[in-house]
Amino acid sequence: MREQIHPKFQTVIFFDASANYKFLSASTKSSNETMEWEDGNTYPVIRVDTSSASHPFFTGRQRNNDVGGRVDRFNKKYNLNNK
Repeated sequence: MREQIHPKFQTVIFFDASANYKFLSASTKSSNETMEWEDGNTYPVIRVDTSSASHPFFTGRQRNNDVGGRVDRFNKKYNLNNK
């Protein structure tokens, strides 16, 4: 295997500031910002916009709007309740 062609794989903290949620994982991304983890070690911090703590699908706040198809819209428009 050729050396020095692969990115550095390291442990980082992914931080979702909107939910104040962070988790430790491995990544090839790096950052100049660091944070101390629960084990006392300092790791680079990668800020993310959405995580499982803030995404509507995982939090149960997702709305499922069933708009129906063309027939349903036609029946609703002309107030036809054929079932």
